[in-house]
Amino acid sequence: LDSVTSSPLKQFFFTFDQEYDGERNSEGERHGRGKAYLPNGDTYDGEYKHGFRSGQGTYRFRNGACYTGEYLQNKKHGQGIFYYPDGSKYEGDWVNDQRHGYGEYTYANGDIYTGEWLNHNRHGQGTYVYKDTGSKYVGGWVNGNQEGEAELIHLNHRFKGKFLNGNPVGHGKYVFDIGCEQHGEYVQSEQVK
Repeated sequence: LDSVTSSPLKQFFFTFDQEYDGERNSEGERHGRGKAYLPNGDTYDGEYKHGFRSGQGTYRFRNGACYTGEYLQNKKHGQGIFYYPDGSKYEGDWVNDQRHGYGEYTYANGDIYTGEWLNHNRHGQGTYVYKDTGSKYVGGWVNGNQEGEAELIHLNHRFKGKFLNGNPVGHGKYVFDIGCEQHGEYVQSEQVK
């Protein structure tokens, strides 16, 4: 009996069970509800399917981050909320561990982006609200940058036009709350070297 207790196989199962407390299937895989304690200090409490995090669960990172939502084969996939250590938060769609689809990101400084995401970047149509000024950008995004048709709305005026890399470009107009408009064209100036 003493030789079984100290065998490598027994030690493996003892260590393995210390890391996971939950249901298993007939093959011994994590399957159903369970809680895992990872060697790096992270924890996962939720559903498993054939050894993978799949279904609803909460993953707490040692650094203070936390994700609560849907998983598919160990990856964030479906609806979920991610709380970042800096105080920012994303709530929305995930695909293959990436923000992808529709969601809202509240930044640590209080700014908020609500709209479409592609491969972890703001991409498609979205609204970005600047907390400090109350201004908001409503329009197109490409790979995280303000791009395409949009409207930049300030306290007493707005700009309607096109953007490229976060800057107005081409024809556009300012519309002031007092009723007047200013039409013009943004031209990229040449930088003097």
